Amino acid sequence: MRTTPMMLSALLCCGAAAAQSTQEPVAPGAQEEALSPYQWRQAQKVAFETSERVYALALKRRGLLSQYKAMLDAYRADKDKAFRIVFGQYLSWYQSFVGDYVGAHDSYSIRQLPASDDAASPLGGGWKAQPALETIAELAKGRKAIFFNEAHNVPLTRTLTVQLLAKLREDGYTHFAAETLYSTDTGLQQRGYPIAGSGFYTMEPICAEMVRTALELGFKVVAYETEEEGNGDVRENAQAKNLRDRVFRDDPDARLVVNAGYAHIQENGRYLGGRSMAQHFRKLTGIDPLTIEQTMLIEHPPGTENHPYYHAVVDKLQPREPIVFVDRSRNTWSLKAKAYDVSVFFPVDVVREGRPTWADLGGMRHAYSINGTLCQGQFPCLVEAIPIDEGSDAIPSDRVVLDPMQGSDNPDDRLFHNIVEVRGLMYLKPGRYRLASQSAEGRVISRREVTIHAAKRGGA
Repeated sequence: MRTTPMMLSALLCCGAAAAQSTQEPVAPGAQEEALSPYQWRQAQKVAFETSERVYALALKRRGLLSQYKAMLDAYRADKDKAFRIVFGQYLSWYQSFVGDYVGAHDSYSIRQLPASDDAASPLGGGWKAQPALETIAELAKGRKAIFFNEAHNVPLTRTLTVQLLAKLREDGYTHFAAETLYSTDTGLQQRGYPIAGSGFYTMEPICAEMVRTALELGFKVVAYETEEEGNGDVRENAQAKNLRDRVFRDDPDARLVVNAGYAHIQENGRYLGGRSMAQHFRKLTGIDPLTIEQTMLIEHPPGTENHPYYHAVVDKLQPREPIVFVDRSRNTWSLKAKAYDVSVFFPVDVVREGRPTWADLGGMRHAYSINGTLCQGQFPCLVEAIPIDEGSDAIPSDRVVLDPMQGSDNPDDRLFHNIVEVRGLMYLKPGRYRLASQSAEGRVISRREVTIHAAKRGGA
């Protein structure tokens, strides 16, 4: 589950730099300090070294829940701004892994400030809002490649991609590639589902569902992450070469779907001291990918900043699904018109029992209510749901932490947890699943089988 030091550095770099100078990482609630640029760089260096030590110690613990708890405790105990910005990204990955999507977004976010290269607002100039699902599927017809980006700790930015896979496959797309899939998992295609050794971000259930869905639809799934040492332009170029060599060298007629982080898919401009993966890809292959930007026009947590267009659009239009803008000539609107073909606006999160309802993947999955009886009084506990026809090593379709202490920093609150009914929601496609709960020490507490019906929502 641990990535290499080179990869961690690259991931942090990509998350912090995030494509545009208008995007800056912030730790919500962190105090601003009057530091010189040199002092701030030194503080970040120390914070990165501290984060690596904390992370390494956490990974020595048994079980995902225990590792997550160790990281959460460390984050809460250290109020240093630099540490919280750097380690907040580590923590947010693991919060997403255990299904705490609200917490993951709160722990690490990137400001989206207005900039001189922004396009004019889509609320003027003849633009009309359209459902992103149908519009992007239409735009993808006849293209050789379509690139989606994501914010790695915000699985919301994976949801539209998962929903689009069936439409893209029906249109003739043949290959699916995702960032940080490991080429060492040579059994992924035949197995049909991801395991811990399949990749880094696939530890998150919706990312795993993306790969699982691609496999179910008959895509050939490609790992394109570089095994070379080096970040920045070295990594970007190597990723592009892998896509060329592993997709188009043997199959010139292939059609490719790529899911990557942040500005790896930008089509113009400097990126991390060089060019982006998409720029290298176009130069190497001659293929102009359709680029879908999904990280800028989402709602940010309190204490950070949304782009001013975001609430202007969602407050006026009240969308219930992701939207894009087109004009009468079927031109598409992009916040950064030179860098991306299309920008997606996502609706404001609706949270139910601590989980955002977008986890239903546009209706592909149903809400399934669970309660604390699964934990048999051993809190916190991690509940996982694995499809019945997959091995016990499969990444679950969903995970939820049940904890009456969720969000509390006061140990005395534990005295009252027995009077609280602990409930949670899982989001699952119709089918049969093995449901298992685990203690913080990684021991299995209980098991049961459940069936999710297509026509109705169930409960435990």
